[in-house]
Amino acid sequence: MSSELVTCTVEDGIAWVWFSRPEKRNAMSPALNRKMVEVFDEIEFRDDVSVMVLGGEGTAWSAGMDLKEYFRETEAQGLGGVRKSQRESYGWFRRLRWFQKPTIAMVNGWCFGGAWGPLFACDLAICADEAKFGLSEINWGILPGGGVTKVAVDLLPMRDAMWLTLTGDLIDGKQAAAMRLVNESVPADRLKARTREVAEMLLQKNPVALKFAKDAVRRVSTMTYDEAEDYLVRMQEAANFHDKTEGRKEGIRQFIDEKSYKPGLGAYDLSKQKG
Repeated sequence: MSSELVTCTVEDGIAWVWFSRPEKRNAMSPALNRKMVEVFDEIEFRDDVSVMVLGGEGTAWSAGMDLKEYFRETEAQGLGGVRKSQRESYGWFRRLRWFQKPTIAMVNGWCFGGAWGPLFACDLAICADEAKFGLSEINWGILPGGGVTKVAVDLLPMRDAMWLTLTGDLIDGKQAAAMRLVNESVPADRLKARTREVAEMLLQKNPVALKFAKDAVRRVSTMTYDEAEDYLVRMQEAANFHDKTEGRKEGIRQFIDEKSYKPGLGAYDLSKQKG
């Protein structure tokens, strides 16, 4: 599946989705935002897709929002045009946050401003040491909107979030990993291989458990401990109901009866479970 805006290939259970505007440093436009939703519609519930990776073609992951198409041209359409473009961009970020399968941001280059939205929406993030991250909004007279300030505060220590927001300063991949903006930073020539390794690690896990676990991590961050405790009990009960392979029972059986694996050292064998 491909277009001049987004490309997608599926290989061995992994959907590789790419921002595909390299000549524009993969800046997000209203048309790209709509195309991303179409791609999600196509792959989210496919049986041959278990993990999704979001990458960027060329030298950038995404330079953020296209200032001409997303701002100037939509503002020329009045408030209605502005609200429509906002719904489309925030909508696919939200769709990505709650995607049915685990998601990994594979950040090869620039990740500026609005691109922090899909960065945060992905469950995991691996970047190249050479990648560049920044909140450039202050340099052209606005605050990091569209949820980006919230992303900075949720992912970074307050001093780092404030520094990047107020200065528009750039950090590289190693600094981003040290700040925990991403999980790992690796040399650029290892980026895709390392991302594939992480994706293959996820392919070994129970897919129902992955979906419920990743949603739980996002939900409990705003709950009190007592609220989270009750929520997680209910989530596990719901997961048990939805998992038609009875993975919880199978994992316990392989551990206790077969003694064929140790939970602390890896996943149970999915090939043995009933479908």
